[in-house]
Amino acid sequence: MKSKYHFNFEDLKVYQKAMEFGEIVYNQLKKFPKIEDYRLSSQFARAADSIAFNIAEGSGSSDARFLNYLGISRDSSRECVSATTKAFKRNYISFEEYEVNRGLLVEINKMLSSLMKHLENK
Repeated sequence: MKSKYHFNFEDLKVYQKAMEFGEIVYNQLKKFPKIEDYRLSSQFARAADSIAFNIAEGSGSSDARFLNYLGISRDSSRECVSATTKAFKRNYISFEEYEVNRGLLVEINKMLSSLMKHLENK
């Protein structure tokens, strides 16, 4: 169901992709063992959600501030690369899930970099 209320940042493809990634990670974390609740699971969830959160938070700011928030989003996406690798090495996610995560993260990183370059060249 679509809300009748709308925010401009919701139109950004990178925001939509980041939201999708956060939900994928959320569903993967349901399979992690209890021992990881306050370790890898918690860190991975925060980093995955941080990508979209920072895009949204920075979108209403000046270009310079938005660039800073986009940089934080990109840092969080790179943190998710490490978390994805840890999850795979610990056999918490399959190779297919590992590849989906990495593919989405590559795409998100490229989109963030492109948006950042656009803002820098304005």
